Amino acid sequence: MRDLPLDEAVLPPEPRAYHGINWEGLKTLYAREVRRFMKVGMQTLAAPVVTALLYMLVFVVAVGGGREVHGVAYGAFVAPGLVMMQILSNAFANSSSSLLQAKFNGLMGDFITPPLSPAEQVIGFGAGAATRGIVVGLISLLAVLPFARLPLNQAWAVLYFGVGAALIMGFIGIMAGLWSEKFDHMAAVTNFVIMPMTFLSGTFYLVERLPEPFRTASHYNPFFYLIDGFRYGFLGQAESNLWVGAAMTAILVFALGWTCLWMFRVGYKIKT
Repeated sequence: MRDLPLDEAVLPPEPRAYHGINWEGLKTLYAREVRRFMKVGMQTLAAPVVTALLYMLVFVVAVGGGREVHGVAYGAFVAPGLVMMQILSNAFANSSSSLLQAKFNGLMGDFITPPLSPAEQVIGFGAGAATRGIVVGLISLLAVLPFARLPLNQAWAVLYFGVGAALIMGFIGIMAGLWSEKFDHMAAVTNFVIMPMTFLSGTFYLVERLPEPFRTASHYNPFFYLIDGFRYGFLGQAESNLWVGAAMTAILVFALGWTCLWMFRVGYKIKT
């Protein structure tokens, strides 16, 4: 067989050159994270909605009765808190489970080899987690509407605190997923940090009615400001200083996002 001249030989394709943001890789990572929870929709979408409905049934129908909170029906008071609970828990679960499962499947090296920068990885995982939280929140909102007549007073507050909460928990999920070495570690974060902060944030009650020192302690709980700001968007009433909550939300988004960026840059528990 004669050798072909160079101009006729079949040459391998040139490697793709990436400059600036790798939009194709970022889109692929985001799509992967979204497909992960869409494939098991009964577990990731339907189950949280059923949980929210059960809470509404217990706290509103069985316990609430005709009670009012600051002139608002108890069902309307509780509903925004339940929706925010689903946003928080599902955004955290998406990013944390994705990274922890990758560890157990021996796929952590896949986060180093692709031409994705640490910032692109943080954005991809964070946006995927936020998407799940927001989707579950929207479905939960539609599910609880028959139990509560919710007005919409300030749409910007609903959007700002809803998206902010989803991003915050998505970033916390990334940090927990990188830190955890086994499922016990993740369960500890969920059971001893996330759940207590969620339930002690004024979801089902007014924080001002708590005795000291629990009332003061609640004002150091960032979830309280997220839920209170989200509830303000619907009811037009807030227990806390709304602008303090808005500033805290922005600070947490950037601080946690930067921490995730640092963890990917140094390869925290990825390269070991």
